[in-house]
Amino acid sequence: MTKFLLTLHVLAAILAVGPVTVAASMFPAALRRAQADPRDTAAVASLRLLQRICSVYAFVGVAVPVTGLATAGSLGVLGSAWLIASIILTMAAAAVLIVLVLPRQEAALEAVAGEADGGTGMRPVDGTGVRPADATGAVALGERAGARLAMYTGIFNLLWATVTVLMIIRPGSTTGA
Repeated sequence: MTKFLLTLHVLAAILAVGPVTVAASMFPAALRRAQADPRDTAAVASLRLLQRICSVYAFVGVAVPVTGLATAGSLGVLGSAWLIASIILTMAAAAVLIVLVLPRQEAALEAVAGEADGGTGMRPVDGTGVRPADATGAVALGERAGARLAMYTGIFNLLWATVTVLMIIRPGSTTGA
């Protein structure tokens, strides 16, 4: 049963977290392209696709810690320091994704697509870097919105990379490497 759970855990990580890390990493560059020419429907469509991938696979990614905890329970390593550190880092990565990355992607997409609040342009200035509409009704992104989004995405990716290393090396583990 342990091998089956471990297989599910690894597959869930590859199939759920992998697409999020790639799509989230691609989003800032796609945002720059869309900002350069907001009438470029292909650039806006790319942003929509990347944001959708991140949102859907973030939800599917819940399977990773669920199957991970089941695997750890069957291995009897729930109290191991490497696992506890991995759990904390996984929670941090999830928080970065949910609180910092996804909302900024949505706000950037709305701004570029000109759809902020149904086109009224009355979205308040907040931590997303989106400014109120100009006279044309277009919503402007702050100059650093893309850079901030890239930074938060990088933090998310580094957290997951660290979890992956901990899962492979398992420092202090007595269950073998």
